Amino acid sequence: MKKFAKILVRIFVVVLVLIAAVVLLLLWLQKQPAVRARYWEKITLGAALEKKYTGKGSYAVLSMEREANNEKTGRFIIWYPAKEHASGEKYPAVIMVNGTGVPASKYEAVFEHLASWGFVVIGNEDESSWDGSSSDESLAFVLQLNEDEESILFDKIDVENIGIAGHSQGGVGAINAVTVHGNQDAYKALYTASTTQISFSEALHWPYDVSKVSVPYFMTAGTKQIDAGNEKDSGITPLFSLRENYAAISDRVMKIHARRVNADHGDMLSWADGYMTAWFLYLLKDDQEAGKVFLGENAEILKNENWQDIEKNL
Repeated sequence: MKKFAKILVRIFVVVLVLIAAVVLLLLWLQKQPAVRARYWEKITLGAALEKKYTGKGSYAVLSMEREANNEKTGRFIIWYPAKEHASGEKYPAVIMVNGTGVPASKYEAVFEHLASWGFVVIGNEDESSWDGSSSDESLAFVLQLNEDEESILFDKIDVENIGIAGHSQGGVGAINAVTVHGNQDAYKALYTASTTQISFSEALHWPYDVSKVSVPYFMTAGTKQIDAGNEKDSGITPLFSLRENYAAISDRVMKIHARRVNADHGDMLSWADGYMTAWFLYLLKDDQEAGKVFLGENAEILKNENWQDIEKNL
């Protein structure tokens, strides 16, 4: 019996050690970023402008954090150009909307990259972003900073040029931000990556109506299984979802959908970043070179081997 008891104790100790190891691993994983620093150096690129806008821009950047006034939103994270703040230059703002389990603090590298191209980029820690309400808070906060004489961003925001971007659940949140909230008219451009298809969203009680979108909209997804699905199962953002959402938007609206080759759901946070940057440069800063990615029959995206299933009205 004593020998058997000793064996049980050893097994119990081993189990405890394994449980502790799993818990520590999960805690470690929770702290890891969803997008790694300097990710732009590791992405396979297929065309000149995609290479240019995937790389860092010319602006040195800084960041700051501020507490929100509610637990759901948590805190605001802002990245902004640090170059010549006294020069009188104003910067367009981009609101970032979080995917499930990916608060702003887990993909700050994307904020840093976009800020380096001359944008003020703001997000928060909301992990239930689908309704767009926390995006409304982010927008209100960055506009407040623009009016606060004590703020480093006082009178530095180009309030006529504000965009919004969301990934996965955040795509739903971005659509809702520009269609159902009081500040919807503040937005001039919309970008989403791997937006949850409408049937999944409705099952999760995340409704959205893309037909109400009235600002230029660039929607993307990946071609691999989690996004695209397979013969047996539908993915988070299959091609038919992109096509249905695209068709639901008025042809009076500038719109484009495209899929990033060999990318899957999580990859879309960073792999499509070059063309997201070009989209906002063109629409919020009137950068005509960036517009060549999308405009006309010779648009770069149409010839870029990294992209397929493109349909556009611009």
